Amino acid sequence: MAAAGAETRTTPDDLSEDTVSAYRRDGFVHLPGVISRADAGRFAEAAMAARTTVRDHHNGTIFTQLLQLWRHDETLRELTLNPDLAAIAARLAGIPLRLWHDQLLIKEPRNGAATEFHQDQPYWPHAGSRHALSAWVALVDVPVDRGCMTFIPGSQHLDGLRPQDLSDHADMFAVAPELLWERRVTVPLRAGDCTFHNSRLAHSATPNFTGDPRIAHVIIYVDADLTLAAEPAHPVTDQLGLTVGGPLPDEHFPRFAELIEGPQPGTTPTT
Repeated sequence: MAAAGAETRTTPDDLSEDTVSAYRRDGFVHLPGVISRADAGRFAEAAMAARTTVRDHHNGTIFTQLLQLWRHDETLRELTLNPDLAAIAARLAGIPLRLWHDQLLIKEPRNGAATEFHQDQPYWPHAGSRHALSAWVALVDVPVDRGCMTFIPGSQHLDGLRPQDLSDHADMFAVAPELLWERRVTVPLRAGDCTFHNSRLAHSATPNFTGDPRIAHVIIYVDADLTLAAEPAHPVTDQLGLTVGGPLPDEHFPRFAELIEGPQPGTTPTT
């Protein structure tokens, strides 16, 4: 029996078939303690420091978005390349995966703006992708009033939709009106908790009504064998001069197997 007050943790070895089945049915799953609260605090400190050194890709009322932290910050690189998170993602997806990119999503104190319902997949120039999913790691406690996530279970079956406007509460339902009547599940998180969600699952985040920033680190895993599509434009690929129809290069988008089987603890990853 766990001692009173002990942290609940989740490792790849703890992942049950029921959990995998729930993810594949609902399109999301909440896993407590994928990292320790102490590590969450360490990564949160690095995240706030990165705001002064990493160029933001979206700095508005909804959130501040910083991409590719694993290439810019050694501490956050440790989180992005975390082998336990990669192993969990692979179990849930059931296919070989590679890293697409990471991102910090920071909601400012009392920002008053929701991230409205949307899918992630329409924003990415991917062809032939069998599955993609995001690990949304809370680096601080994220109760409902601090900007936690809400999901529409089962909505991952929707494919081929255009990108939705994250600032327009009606836009997701303009392209998929049937979702207006579907059940919604809101998932507050403790620091160190994580949700994994399918890239086509409709999801949103509440405004941050508190006096402290909401800090989430997101790691996006994609089909290792997908190819680059001609559109949409994306800041991660636009500057690399890649060939449309070609694979993603491993040096920029490391494969899951390399994350698990590559450099051993105490060494520096070469990706």
